[in-house]
Amino acid sequence: MAVLGKLTSPFADLMKPPRGMEFDFSRPLGEGALTAPDSISWRIFKNPVTLFVGGVAAVILELAEPSVRSGVWNHSTFRTDALTRLRRTGAAAMMTVYGPRSDAEMMISRIVKIHSKVTGLTPNGTSYHANDPRLLNWVQATASFGFIEAYSRFARPLTQHEMSQAFLEAAPAARLYGAMNAPCSTDQWWRMLADYESTLERSDIIFEFLEIMGNVPIAPAASPIQRLLVRAAVDIVPSHIREKLALSDYMLDRTGGALVRGFGRLADAVPLQDAPPAQASIRMGLAPTFLYRR
Repeated sequence: MAVLGKLTSPFADLMKPPRGMEFDFSRPLGEGALTAPDSISWRIFKNPVTLFVGGVAAVILELAEPSVRSGVWNHSTFRTDALTRLRRTGAAAMMTVYGPRSDAEMMISRIVKIHSKVTGLTPNGTSYHANDPRLLNWVQATASFGFIEAYSRFARPLTQHEMSQAFLEAAPAARLYGAMNAPCSTDQWWRMLADYESTLERSDIIFEFLEIMGNVPIAPAASPIQRLLVRAAVDIVPSHIREKLALSDYMLDRTGGALVRGFGRLADAVPLQDAPPAQASIRMGLAPTFLYRR
C-alpha cells in the first residue's frame, strides 16, 4: 500500500495549478461552485489517477476529429511543453468543478475569449474555429465521457443513473463554454458519438500524443506506471472507435488492468488535504475529508 501511495502521489501534483494560476479554493467561505459538494462530479474529480486516464482518453477522441485536431495541435503547447499544458488543463478542471462560482465563471469567460482567436484550416482545407458550437459540443462530451468512464472503470463502479447524473452536472459549465448541446446523459452521449463517428479518423498525431503522454516527466516516481495509465486511457475508448483509430495494440492486458484499478482505488481513498477538492470542502463548511467518506 505504501508503494502504491508513492506511485500515485505524483499524479496529485497535476491537480495543483501551475505558476501564475495559484488559487486558494478554501475562500471565500460559503460561496458555492458550479456543482454541489454532494454531486457525483465532486467525487469523480478528486481522483488524480483517473483524471489522468480520463483526460488522455478525452484528448484521443478529440484528436480523432479533424477540425478539433488542427485546433488543438496547432494552437497549444502539447509538443513543446506538455507538462505545463497538463497542469493548466488540470487547473481549469479543478476551477470548473470546485472553484467559487464567480471565479469559475470569470475563468471560463477568459478561455472563451482566448478561443475566439483560434482559427485556421485543416490539412484538407476545411476552416475551423475553436468556438464553433459543434466542436465545443464534441470537446465537452469527450471530456465528460473520459472522466466518468475512467472513474467508473478504475476507481469505483458507477451505475448508469450516476453516470447520466455526472453528464447532467457538467451541463452548466458546458453552456458557459458555448457547448449548448453537450450530452446530459449517457444515452445522449452514445447518440452524439454515433453522429460524429463518420468524421473520426486515424491520425499520426494521436500516436505522437500518446508517446508524449507516456514520456512527459510528471515526476520520477510516476514513470513506472505512466505508460500503463496511457494504455488504460486507450482501453476506455469505445472499442469500435479504438479499432477505427488503429489503437488496438495499445490496450491493457488483465494484469495491467488490475494494477490500474489498484492505483485508482487507492487514489480514491487517500485524502489530499492540500488539493482543491479538500480546500473546496472547507470553503463549504465541510471537513477536508468529506469526499472520502463512504
